[in-house]
Amino acid sequence: MLQRKLAGRMVSEIGLGCMNLDHAYAKKVDQATANRLLSTAFEAGITHFDTAALYGFGANEKKVGEAIKGFRQDIFLASKCGMVGLNGKRTIDGHPDAIKATLDNALTSLQTDHIDLYYLHRIDPNVPVEESVGTLGDMVKAGKIGAVGLSEVSADTLRKAHAEYPIAALQTEYSLWTRNAEIAVLDACKELGTDFVAFSPLARGYLAGGVDPATMGEGDIRKGMPRFQGENWLANQALYDEFAELAKGAGITPAQLAMAWVLAQGEHIHALPGTSSEAHLLEDIKASGLTLAPELLTRADELVNRSTVKGARYGAGAQADIDTEVFADE
Repeated sequence: MLQRKLAGRMVSEIGLGCMNLDHAYAKKVDQATANRLLSTAFEAGITHFDTAALYGFGANEKKVGEAIKGFRQDIFLASKCGMVGLNGKRTIDGHPDAIKATLDNALTSLQTDHIDLYYLHRIDPNVPVEESVGTLGDMVKAGKIGAVGLSEVSADTLRKAHAEYPIAALQTEYSLWTRNAEIAVLDACKELGTDFVAFSPLARGYLAGGVDPATMGEGDIRKGMPRFQGENWLANQALYDEFAELAKGAGITPAQLAMAWVLAQGEHIHALPGTSSEAHLLEDIKASGLTLAPELLTRADELVNRSTVKGARYGAGAQADIDTEVFADE
């Protein structure tokens, strides 16, 4: 597994997002399965693991903490605050006291004395971002976290926060079919020396194949996303079939082509796929170090992009909670 710098540390260029173990896709795995999956990931060379207070409304951090306790000292651990589950609902709270309490809970759940990278998961519109980030900076000084990150923010917010305390990493969705980061955030990260972590590099499973909205379980967040609905989905499925043929012609899987494309967009970019399947995990990591012809990457870029993908990234409700730039026609 090749490595890249993240928050001053060399880590695997492909990490593992652990949300899938508890949250968002209507599937949960038990502790034994989580233990096997994360151990397999570590043994395969993954050293970057990502979770959040929100995932499973606290259950995910506990599950991850138990799974990694045998190799915690050998990995880079990231988590997030600022959005938690309260009374069965998502709650955004960027006040200093809330951040500190969430962090202390995370340290206990993760069975660790520090978290290497701690993101502000969402910007609280009622709290200046400088206040939230300043609190996280204090937590670095206290030795509880190693570095400060932001999630799902605009370039302007990144710059504002970075002026208060150095932002080591920014995490947002980025893939062939989600290009919002190309509006301004990728360039801002380069400008400020902020590493970029791309979640959902496989387009929430779309670019890995086998996704069928008709079989998604109750609670699967993709059911509320316009790209997986109605005529949008029919068009996107036909587009995937072309993409799969392109990958097949190159002797790789669609997931590997999609991941390799993300990694090829810049040395400061990390790919953070999520899965609860060991088979998918082992398939994904083969994208590390792939040497693909520039013509193949260009063809993938031309085939799947914001002009060819149908439907907005999020519905109106979810979009209202994030601070990222949107294209004029979204």
